[in-house]
Amino acid sequence: MTQNVTPTENKALTGTYDVVVVGGGAAGLSAALVLGRARLRTLVVDAGEPRNAPSDHMQGYLTRDGMAPAEFLALGREEIARYGVELVRDRAVDVSRAGDFTVRLAGGDTVRARRLIVTTGLRDELPAVPGIAERFGRDVLHCPFCHGWEVRDERFGVLATSPLSVHQALMVSGWSDDVTLFLHTVAERELTDDDLRRLAAAGVKVVPGEVAGLRVEGDRLTGVRLADGTAHDRSVLFVAPKAVPQTGLMERLGAELQETPFGAYPVVDPTGRTSVPGVWTAGNAMGFAEQVVHAASGGYRAAAAVVGDLIMSDLDAAIAG
Repeated sequence: MTQNVTPTENKALTGTYDVVVVGGGAAGLSAALVLGRARLRTLVVDAGEPRNAPSDHMQGYLTRDGMAPAEFLALGREEIARYGVELVRDRAVDVSRAGDFTVRLAGGDTVRARRLIVTTGLRDELPAVPGIAERFGRDVLHCPFCHGWEVRDERFGVLATSPLSVHQALMVSGWSDDVTLFLHTVAERELTDDDLRRLAAAGVKVVPGEVAGLRVEGDRLTGVRLADGTAHDRSVLFVAPKAVPQTGLMERLGAELQETPFGAYPVVDPTGRTSVPGVWTAGNAMGFAEQVVHAASGGYRAAAAVVGDLIMSDLDAAIAG
């Protein structure tokens, strides 16, 4: 097998592709790998904005535990190139359909495709507290499954931005016995009796008052500062970013969306098939909680379904012709 293959990027985009994959993260690259191996002419449109870019490592992916996200994606791009998959560094800004799909790119190119797999993910909108954005993915975290082992037994803080933050505080208590829930923008009266009982049972301390900023010493988080001037020693702060699904292309195609507590996502079947004929999705484009391993699996499922759909469609066309 050819080794050290560099993906074909930004070459002239001509003709009609069997499949265009919009999004070059774990879901998109996994889908492209399956499509390339199925001998389908495939293009990946990659805007280069993976959700986990702030993190130095990814966890919980068997055989890839601890790998840097950038390294993971670089290896994926090498793998898809072995099967002739093309990749363009650009952003899909519009899509329409008149028989085949027409995808317009920000750089000015227009590409055509028989099928689409949309893996555009989501954007994390962080709480507007000074210092959080700069430290996100380091000692300001959001997912205990992603980072809990690395910060186990440290002094945790949890920034409450909605009553759902109680659940986050209870979850992270599995990785530390020293957890403080800072109510921030949540009023004490919004906590239910069950919330208070569970927080007490977990040993989580509840601190009312708005968080005004972080205390950082030697490029390490050392505490949380409240608006009233009081400070609390903490070495890790968990936050709950607002999920902003990147569903612009789906909306242009008229895909059915469903509202969830974490934004509106396309209605899909188990393979990721949307309500728009010929369009599939995978990864965080179809749900908030898709980790890298889930995204890769979803990309595989979507691509396999697309391969079958194209084969059957071509056979039916041959019979009709």
